[in-house]
Formats: sequence, structure tokens, C-alpha cells
Amino acid sequence: MLSKQKIKELKKDNNGVFKQLVFENKRNNAYLLNILENLGQLPKDFDGSWLPDLLESKNKQIRFWTVKNLGKLNNGNYLNTLKNVAINDIDTTVRREAVSSIGRMRNPNTKKVLLEILKDNDPKIVSQAIRGLLIFKSDNEVYEQLKSLINHPNEMVRTVIYKEFFAEQSIKSKTNQPHTESYDYLKNVVVNGDTIEVMKLLKDESVHLTFTSPPYYNARDYSIYPSYKDYLGFLAEVFKEVYRITKEGRFFILNTSPIIIPRISRQHSSKRYPIPFDIHPFLVEMGWEFIDDIVWMKPEASVKNRVGGFQQHRKPLGYKPNTITEYLMVYRKSTEKLLDWNIRQYDWKTVKESKVKDGFETTNVWKIDPCFDKIHSAVFPVELCKRVIKYYSFMGDLVFDPFSGSGTVGKTAKSLDRYFFLTEKDDNYFNYMKSKKSNEMFDKRPTKFLSLTEFQQTIK
Repeated sequence: MLSKQKIKELKKDNNGVFKQLVFENKRNNAYLLNILENLGQLPKDFDGSWLPDLLESKNKQIRFWTVKNLGKLNNGNYLNTLKNVAINDIDTTVRREAVSSIGRMRNPNTKKVLLEILKDNDPKIVSQAIRGLLIFKSDNEVYEQLKSLINHPNEMVRTVIYKEFFAEQSIKSKTNQPHTESYDYLKNVVVNGDTIEVMKLLKDESVHLTFTSPPYYNARDYSIYPSYKDYLGFLAEVFKEVYRITKEGRFFILNTSPIIIPRISRQHSSKRYPIPFDIHPFLVEMGWEFIDDIVWMKPEASVKNRVGGFQQHRKPLGYKPNTITEYLMVYRKSTEKLLDWNIRQYDWKTVKESKVKDGFETTNVWKIDPCFDKIHSAVFPVELCKRVIKYYSFMGDLVFDPFSGSGTVGKTAKSLDRYFFLTEKDDNYFNYMKSKKSNEMFDKRPTKFLSLTEFQQTIK
């Protein structure tokens, strides 16, 4: 096997030695790959005439590295060879590298080939062709064909085109407030009122993070809706307002799970509603970008036993597992900016002090015991709140919970040196937060408990 240094020396000779070596070892894939992977930067006069023959190899890694090295030659004589690979190779990675090599030529002769590749069925290939064509953006034909891809059926392609052609034309933020700041009248405030009515009073891009668990469909006395469709519509309306008031590129974490509505008699079946899956299309449609699904796992002893009947009869079709999980669906407000842009808005001191310490969860399965409360039947565990707030916000950020219940999100945000803004429609829960016992949770910095009318006055 040739060393990397030896390959470097042979490369300088340019006397066809590689052609001979490849011919002598044409069935030794490891030997061929060693040469191809270690060729590095190629001299302008490098003899690459032996490379195209390797495109007949059944080994996709050999074809990939062959295409990569053909691209380094930047030789227009290989344009048709690369085009053939880009269109006909059976491996997407090899095809994509061929398109990339064509694009790196930056030769006007490549325009026609890349425009043809835009019609490919593989969105990854199309996206690569777009990258190669962007240097010819000033060409009217190229410009119009690229811009028309905003109507492409694939969302990845549409995203690329939107960023290149339409992002600068999009409506800019209606607020001049710095990205890292929030309005004083929202800091450490709990409002007793319908969350939609309250949010409509807020300016665009007012909050940094929203973490909430909405009322479950007809599972509690405080969450009765005429139909499941009405319930989903209500949540969609809430989360549309959350989207508007969320700062650019920031996060929304929704905690929910499928819910069972008990049967009304033995002659009827119970009904299970897949809430997180049914609400997801609404969220994506309004602009939220899905990022992750985190599974909150509880001890089996803490949940209702559904498998008892099956344990007795063991008859097929009757199996119903104990549901020990809930979902934390992680979404980010759509933006053409990368996460780094959000991070760079903060000064180094804030970033450093907000860094997550060792011992953080590395998987998307979080094993956390649930909490129980005499007043509220569905309380967030503090540990769950801590993780979400630490992982998705900076110190000094404003954390929002539109269905605040007993106020755990607010309590936790304050303990982590964040501000909070909570809304709660139910008088009992609002008064519970306001009571002396619960008010101890908010004693680190003053907390305002306001009616909707009082809140309106503070804004004015």
C-alpha cells in the first residue's frame, strides 16, 4: 500500500505512473481507494486520463472519490463525463458529488447542464445544482428558472430558493427592540385572562421561549370543547399568536400526549385522540419549523393501569399498554438565519454564564418523575422545566407559558435568572399562584398578579 507521502511524490512526476498502478491493481478496491483519497490538491497539468475508467467500478466509494478528483481538475473536457454520472449513477452521494464538481468549474458551459439537472426527482441533487447555478444569478435565464423553484413540490428546495430570492423582501420585524431584550411590562407578570385575548395585546417578537402544556381535550372539567375539531382549532389559534410574539428563530416547546376519553357504557368503546400528531400539521403550516421530539418517561407505577384486563385473559387484540410517556415537541420560529445568529446577539458574559453545565441529558428520552398537586391535576415537574429553560434560553430571556396552571414554569424561570410571563384563565389556579403559599415561589424578585384590565393599563 502506498503511503500518503509516496503518493504526493508520484503526483509531481506526472508521467502516467498512476495509470499503470491502477491498471495493475484494478481489482484491489482498498489499494485504489488509498490512492484516490490521498491525491489531495492536483497540479494543473496533472494527467487524469486514468480516472474516468474507475467510474465503471461497482464500489460506490471508488466512484465517489473518482468524481471528487475529476472535479479538482476543473477540466471542461470532463463535463459530459460528470453529467453522465450526475444523471445516471445509482448512488445519490456519487450523483451529488458529480453535480458539485460541475458547479465548482464555474464555467459558463456548465449552465445548460445544471439547468437540466434542476428537473431531477431527487431534491438533494436539485439543491446541489442550485448552489452551482447561483454564481450565474445575474444571467436572466438562470435567475428566472431558479426563482420559479419557489413553487417546487419539495420543501427543502423551496427553503433554499426563499432564502436566496425572497428573504430580503420579506416583512421585517415590526419592533425595533433588540433581540436579547424584552418589555418591562411583561417581566415576572401573571395575567388572569384568556390567553388569546392577552396575547393580542402584545407586540410582535416579545418573548424568547414558550414552554407549555395545553389543557387536554375534554379530560378535565376546565377543558370541555364541543368537538375534537374545535379543540384543535382553539390550540391552533393560540399557537398562531405564540408564533407572532416569539422572537425570530427562537423556540416553542409543546408538552402533550395522546388522551383517552372513557367510554360512556360497556356497549361503547373508549376513544384515544393523538393530540401531538394532529396538532403538528397546524404548527408547520403557520411557520413553526419542527426540530426534535423529546419523550418524557415516567415510572410505570405513577400512571393509570390499562393492562390489567389483558393480564387476566391474555387474548389477542385486547392488549393496551400502560402509557408512561408524554411528548415534548420542539419547534423553532422559521427564519433564514442560522442558530449562530441568535447566539451572536448576546454578549460573551451572558453566553458564558448561560452555558449548560456537565451532566446534561444526551438523549431524547428524559426519565423524570411526575408531580402531583391538590389544586392542579397536571403539574409540570420542576426538573422538566429546568431542562427546557436551560437548553433553550439565555439568562435574562423572557419565558412564556400561556396555560400556566400552578406556575411551575414561572417559578423555575425565575430560579434560573430568567424572566417569566404567564397567563391563566382559571380563577382558582390564578388565586392559587397568588396565595401566600405559592407566592413564596416568586419571592426572589417582585411578581405582579394582574387582571386583564389591569394588564391593559400597565401597557398603556
